[in-house]
Amino acid sequence: MIDRNHRLSLARQARTLGISRGSVYYLPRPVSDADLTLMRRIDELHLEYPFAGSRMLKGLLNGEGHEVGRCHVATLMKRMGIAAIYRRPNTSKPAPGHKIYPYLLRGLAVTQPNQVWAMDITYVPMARGFVYLAAVVDWFSRKVLSWRLSITLSADFCVEALEEALRRHGKPEIFNTDQGSQFTSVDFTKVLKDAKIAISMDGKGAWRDNVFVERLWRTVKYEEVYLRAYASVSEARASIGRYLDFYNGTRPHSSLGGQTPDRAYLNQPSPIPAAA
Repeated sequence: MIDRNHRLSLARQARTLGISRGSVYYLPRPVSDADLTLMRRIDELHLEYPFAGSRMLKGLLNGEGHEVGRCHVATLMKRMGIAAIYRRPNTSKPAPGHKIYPYLLRGLAVTQPNQVWAMDITYVPMARGFVYLAAVVDWFSRKVLSWRLSITLSADFCVEALEEALRRHGKPEIFNTDQGSQFTSVDFTKVLKDAKIAISMDGKGAWRDNVFVERLWRTVKYEEVYLRAYASVSEARASIGRYLDFYNGTRPHSSLGGQTPDRAYLNQPSPIPAAA
């Protein structure tokens, strides 16, 4: 995929393939077939039961015949970048140098495109291995403004997706994420602050604060990812890219009055309700 002897720079090759620059230098640790099977099933169960933590997931997996302990489930969940979603007191502290910003969407009526953008990351299983998918979404229209794949959870592929969205679509008034280290990183928040965009972050472990991106992941996985067995990162990128083109330009949304995200982004249908 990446040719270190090619005349193009590694950074240029990474951009062409749609993967993060950091992924080029990452040396992955092998993951066993058994763990890949468990991770795929954990991902499916997390979509169905987002409130389930490692204890409940361990019980569900044991009930299906998988012999796995709670600690191993927790380890795999951390590797996948997922956690149980529910409201709880925020007793965590940001990483050194990382600032947590307040949630700005409560009670806000989103009435037009580019008022609020949101971003999130999800785990994508392949035939052998896995990647992470990050996407920037316009809350009003549900349009996917940009996206990136990466084999690591470093911040750089999120920064690249954010910069592309800003370059192609202007800028929002508010940008909402969770409190993941990618989004609280100095590099990521600097892009938003330099563009004078208000930064909003969900409560730690909050239930569906980033609701529209969560719905996007469910749609992408059931209509695309779970129907495939990507043989490589480049194949995953091409197939997911085709699906997202379909999602934006062809697939009607009942919440948009039957319009596609592309048309809603341009035509401005009825406003979506205020966030809870």
